[in-house]
Amino acid sequence: MSDTSSSRCPFGFSSDSDTRLDRRGFLRGAGATGLGLGLAGLCPGQALATPSSADTAGHTARSAEVTSAPLTQDAELAYPFHGAHQQGVTTPRQASGMLVSFDVLARDREGLDALLRTLTARIAFLTQGGAYPQRDPRFPPPDSGILGPRIAPDGLSVTVALGASLFDARFGLDTARPKHLERMQGFPNDALDAARCHGDLALQICANTLDTAYHALRDIIKHTPGSLLVRWKQEGSVPLLPPSPGDIDGSARNFLGFRDGTANPSAQDQALMNELIWIDSQRGEPEWAVGGSYMAVRIIRNYVERWDRTPLGEQEAIFGREKMSGAPLSGGVEQDVPDYASDPEGKITPLDAHIRLANPRTPATEKNRILRRPFNYSNGVEPNGQLDMGLLFICFQADLAAGFITVQKRLDGEPLEEYIKPVGGGYFFVLPGARDEQDYLGRGLMAATA
Repeated sequence: MSDTSSSRCPFGFSSDSDTRLDRRGFLRGAGATGLGLGLAGLCPGQALATPSSADTAGHTARSAEVTSAPLTQDAELAYPFHGAHQQGVTTPRQASGMLVSFDVLARDREGLDALLRTLTARIAFLTQGGAYPQRDPRFPPPDSGILGPRIAPDGLSVTVALGASLFDARFGLDTARPKHLERMQGFPNDALDAARCHGDLALQICANTLDTAYHALRDIIKHTPGSLLVRWKQEGSVPLLPPSPGDIDGSARNFLGFRDGTANPSAQDQALMNELIWIDSQRGEPEWAVGGSYMAVRIIRNYVERWDRTPLGEQEAIFGREKMSGAPLSGGVEQDVPDYASDPEGKITPLDAHIRLANPRTPATEKNRILRRPFNYSNGVEPNGQLDMGLLFICFQADLAAGFITVQKRLDGEPLEEYIKPVGGGYFFVLPGARDEQDYLGRGLMAATA
């Protein structure tokens, strides 16, 4: 999928404000305020992840309406683990991403509680890094060793989310299910593979490198024997795009060759994130869910061979954007808002263009905006000789029905469907964060159902 409001992913959303984040400008601003990335040992992602730092750098006034491509890779980059919200939602997108879905095998509430505590402890350690203890060589090694003798944080974030199937009678959670959490139903263009759908619990694991994500996954599996069973997994990546002279922050390209991530709500705008992404006490959700969010996941196959034989003009009309620049067909640059008002008949931007359907940019559709964190994937070759490539689409919203589901229904029947086929995914609820070292992920849920 392409942009929602003006990008190229399934859904490109944004406010109507024309906002841009100059990557080099950000670096200059950070340096001028003592946040010099090199001098302070920080990378752009760290500064962006800390609102106070961004304020100091004078960049919160301009929101980044694109899902920026990763700027750099710093093995010592560590995102804070404790807080009201989990990592991996508004965290700057890393170069590697993985979605792993599990069946929960714990036999009772005590087992589930122990699982949530173990997950919290392992994620807290892995995301901050450190050395692992040595052990008598007559026993299995304490770590897989694939990162060497010391574990660097490497920009790792691990986000824990629960599927609707966990809220059944097994653990007594059935009365506490988030009100919009449901089992994902197929849309008209879907060809869902049951083996790649749903799950009791999902982990979104993202890092600078895929090795770090693999290490985290193996560590978690090793520490949860008898409690978790992998149901399906999909990994992906985003190309690293370091800043260059005169560059304006742009989104990375998907495997259809279009920029994917344009017109994303700015994750640096806390007020906007509170409005669109995070659950608060005013939404009629269970009290334990405050601080959480809904995560929609879709594995979207791209028919790249067919796409590569399609005329460029047709490709651009399907998306509603110029392929190379990412600019809307109405003109400007990637970050500019498409002009639909002077094009009511769709003579410039077709009425069924992906970006126009995904985000019509009307006051009524502002509430449908979602925060996207997509990754490209390549799974090898299909039996018919075609490349199995596509998009691991991940998005977050405070209201699943008003967010992803509504946007996807608007896209039903779009011309892009000839070139894409959703084959897997699911809906999950992101648990609120663990606030301190005495807290653990899911504590509120377990207490509410005790």
